[in-house]
Amino acid sequence: MSANEPERNGAAHDDEYRRLVEEAGLPPEALPTDAFFTANVDAELARAVAQAAGADADGDAAEAAAPQTSNQIQAARAAARAAGETLAPLAIGVLVSGSGTNLQALIDRIADGTLNARIALVVASRPSAYGLKRAEAAGIQTLTLSKEVYADPIAADEVIAHELLAAGVDYVIMAGYMRKVHAPLLATFPGRIINLHPALLPSFPGAHGIQDAYDRGVKVTGVTVHIANAAYDQGPIIAQEPVRVEEGWSVDELEAAIHAVEHRLYPEVVELLAEGRVQVRENLTVAIS
Repeated sequence: MSANEPERNGAAHDDEYRRLVEEAGLPPEALPTDAFFTANVDAELARAVAQAAGADADGDAAEAAAPQTSNQIQAARAAARAAGETLAPLAIGVLVSGSGTNLQALIDRIADGTLNARIALVVASRPSAYGLKRAEAAGIQTLTLSKEVYADPIAADEVIAHELLAAGVDYVIMAGYMRKVHAPLLATFPGRIINLHPALLPSFPGAHGIQDAYDRGVKVTGVTVHIANAAYDQGPIIAQEPVRVEEGWSVDELEAAIHAVEHRLYPEVVELLAEGRVQVRENLTVAIS
């Protein structure tokens, strides 16, 4: 943590965080590794980045190779597929904040063999997120962060980035994750954080895309899957699908229709990534092969 960033509140917050995890009935694996119950978060993140890049764990992280970009990973997987090689399942980490229905859609597609991926870690922004229970039922390792404890979003993202790296994640999949991602995650997974938005971006960005579209009276809205970057809801668009707003629908009916599309479209996009079919052009548009 740099000198101009606020310090975490120390042992009292760590103890409170552990208490919240226990009260939520989560397994001990939902806690971060012990490295993050110290104040040396930056050093641990730098060490993890160095290890992921193949550098000596005790060496200078600045000398390590830069993290792979999405285009590099996609090109390698595309080449392997073209050569007739069997592609290893794409390692993903899933970020959730609530019920985790999109997480469940991914779990189900992996289980039925139509999605060549494995979920290495599920991260929740609060211990009460039901998505953690879904992950636990599927035997997936979890990590939970409490906003009350990790009030500094930069420190929280440092923890998340470290744990995702330690889990060997290739792509980070935001599935109803209600926190903005910051520099520690964006730099560690460049172009490799994928977000789902319940509207046709660039229309109706922000946290209330369904309600905003409904209130505006649009006849067509939809779902967008895009790459997350520092500009909120403005990253390169991978896929979109429209949803027609039927006359007389309530906002709840529209929400149900949006979610039905999400549960189908999101696994399809992750499968495109698994097959190495997604490339971001220099003008930040996306080519699908």
